[in-house]
Amino acid sequence: MTVAPPTIPEIDLQAIPAEVRGAVAALLELVRGLVSENRLLRDRLDLLVRRYFGGRKNEQVPSQELQMLLEGFTKEFLAAAPKPAEAYKEPPVVARKATSKPVRTGVPDNLPVRNSQVLIPTQVQEQPELFREIDRTTTRILDYEPGRFVADEIIRPRYVRKDASNSENQPAPADTAAAPVSSAAATPAAVPVSEAEVIVAPLPNRLIEKGLPGVGLPTHVVLSRFQDHLPYYRQEKVFAERHDVRISRQTMCGWIEELEGWFEPLIGLIKEQMLRSRYIQVDETFVRYLDPEVRGKSQRGYFWVYTHPGGDVLFDWQTGRSANLPKSFLSGYEGRIQCDGYRVYPKLARELGKCTLHFCAAHLRRKFLEAKDETPRAAWYLLQFRHLYDIERRLRVQGAGPRLRAAVRASEARPIWNRIRKAMEIHSKLTLPANRLVTAIRYGTDRWGGYLRYIDDGEVEIDSNFVENAIRPTAIGKKNFLFVGHPDAGGRSAVMYSIIGSCRNRGINPALYLKDVLTRLPDMKTSELKDYTPEAWAKRHPEARLRNRK
Repeated sequence: MTVAPPTIPEIDLQAIPAEVRGAVAALLELVRGLVSENRLLRDRLDLLVRRYFGGRKNEQVPSQELQMLLEGFTKEFLAAAPKPAEAYKEPPVVARKATSKPVRTGVPDNLPVRNSQVLIPTQVQEQPELFREIDRTTTRILDYEPGRFVADEIIRPRYVRKDASNSENQPAPADTAAAPVSSAAATPAAVPVSEAEVIVAPLPNRLIEKGLPGVGLPTHVVLSRFQDHLPYYRQEKVFAERHDVRISRQTMCGWIEELEGWFEPLIGLIKEQMLRSRYIQVDETFVRYLDPEVRGKSQRGYFWVYTHPGGDVLFDWQTGRSANLPKSFLSGYEGRIQCDGYRVYPKLARELGKCTLHFCAAHLRRKFLEAKDETPRAAWYLLQFRHLYDIERRLRVQGAGPRLRAAVRASEARPIWNRIRKAMEIHSKLTLPANRLVTAIRYGTDRWGGYLRYIDDGEVEIDSNFVENAIRPTAIGKKNFLFVGHPDAGGRSAVMYSIIGSCRNRGINPALYLKDVLTRLPDMKTSELKDYTPEAWAKRHPEARLRNRK
């Protein structure tokens, strides 16, 4: 429970002797500044505690954001005279009734039956001639068998021609003097096996040349590491303790490195298709990595994530966060880019040239949500954002196309944005400079045009939640594996996250996709690659669609 800061009693300065009146007035001003500073510190500390311990985010608060939250308030508060907070009634929030209830789905019909047990009553067993079966009641039980290792064999018989002889098994030659044979009728001498040509079928092309695994094992390792977020050392422990199979984490890392080489051409095709889409959402997330040249501490790297809503996902690993990195990836791109308010994106749009920048409304809403506990005025803004998202939800349920979305947004969403803008102009003058509400207002005002562009463009979303949803699994992984073991390993992780994320966006089972594609890749021609991108593969394999997908 937050303790309210003390209030300053009103003091009549005229009743104080003139010789100390100036000193008392200066002390009062200093106390007011300290009380205001104390209030801001308490509020921001509460915000950080909620983010770190009780929030819905899976990511820690970055050090840059922590510094931004804690710096710059002292001078502002000491310079600003405190004003009494105006009474503001928070609009009533209608509680939404929970409609989802746990449902017992039963045993899926597509599961194979392992055992079928028929129970005959004792009376029937003793006197079967007295009873006649009229019906059967079947009780289905859902059970699970842990995964198991299996061994496949490739047997290659070795052959020699029939006229090849084995000198060890041949009888001694007879006396040729007793039975002379003409040279014309003589047969050629048998060739010893040791000198004959041995014929054996070549080994088929394999995913990992001269390696142990088939296709299923690397697929399992990839999914365990990049979808289930199980670090290599834990997989090593599971294999050894539950299956009595010893596979070192170094070996598994080597397999992932081999798979990266197989997937690189597919990643190139996915990137080409994405850059032709004319609409891309971009975001970045940090991840720690170990640099062998810097001992004693981990470094900060980034996954730059690109996606087209409903399309594929691409992760690009970089050790920095400058504008040159997405510029290199998006070189030649012409279209719309939707992102958060990070300062490098406006510079990126200018340098790319023919690009339009759209900002994410969810990030602006989040700023007002952070200010809600500090001032009730922020609740009004949250209500306006609810109206905006209700419009988007209704359009999505209707299956509206781009033209209808643009028309509805122009008639219904634009007036709401105009109200927000007017309120921001008023509240920015009535609120203390270092208040979180003013911070949210400044954040929105500086990027205002980028929020409204989606209104006239029905193909663009109101926010960039698609790319944030693609990033979310990496946040879970970071809590498990903590850091990437080498800078080069970041690139391998980016490839695997891209493949699995694209499968998830396409609604297909990544296990089925990986097993099929990895089986075919060793013998695949370059011209066939286009048929095995997640988009093309999903069209040919409707049976691989994920059921009960949320």
